[in-house]
Amino acid sequence: MRMRATLGVVTGAVALTALAIPAAQADEVHGDTTISNVVVNGGKPVVVSATAKKTITVTFTVKDNSGVKSAMAILWHGSDFDHSDSGAVANSSDHYASCSAVSATTSNCKATFDFKPGYNTINAVAGTWKVWGIASGKDADFVQKDNVRTFKVQRLSKLTANAAPEPVTKGKTLTVTGRLTRANWDSAKYSGYAGQPVKLQFRKAGSSTYTTLKTVTADSAGNLKTTTKATADGYFRYSFAGTSTTPAVSAGGDYVDVR
Repeated sequence: MRMRATLGVVTGAVALTALAIPAAQADEVHGDTTISNVVVNGGKPVVVSATAKKTITVTFTVKDNSGVKSAMAILWHGSDFDHSDSGAVANSSDHYASCSAVSATTSNCKATFDFKPGYNTINAVAGTWKVWGIASGKDADFVQKDNVRTFKVQRLSKLTANAAPEPVTKGKTLTVTGRLTRANWDSAKYSGYAGQPVKLQFRKAGSSTYTTLKTVTADSAGNLKTTTKATADGYFRYSFAGTSTTPAVSAGGDYVDVR
């Protein structure tokens, strides 16, 4: 196997670790080694806040008829692995996964990875990421694939709602304001998510179900504002369905006493 230095990943002006890992072409299979059952972050999107490091776990299964020797995973974003624009290597000292044999031919492997706002997590790389994987058997068989699993990396979202006036006379107009924001990894702050459709919802006192009243579009700063009629005691909230780069979020219900 030839060697290549890979994942000299640059996020802004910050370079991640460059690893020398065995690979000659995009995907290679030599012998009967397989990688399967790849699970990233328990199957959930990786949601990263504006400032805090997010550590996630990746698990996978490796099989080889001679037994499993070693395995590695790298998380990456970009058009192709050799030109990735961000990534993460395992937190272990040698960047390999920890593998435990469950039989003579099968091992379960695990590794943790860090997502750091402003480092390998910048606004431009929110969305779909991939898992590069390599594993080898004790007989020198190996498999290497650039994409054994895709997953989402998203910017944490926040949403508020406030209905006024409180209390209000039945039949009178209520004004409901709020703001939709999401993590800005480049500035380490939360910025308005402009132009997004957000539902205004109402839950009558004593009920457990919200009903959508209308859809409001967030302005250039993420602000929301609309009016509705006061009909009964209950809770008003805004609810955002999410996008590929930003998770769904609902504001806490704001209770209004209707008299």
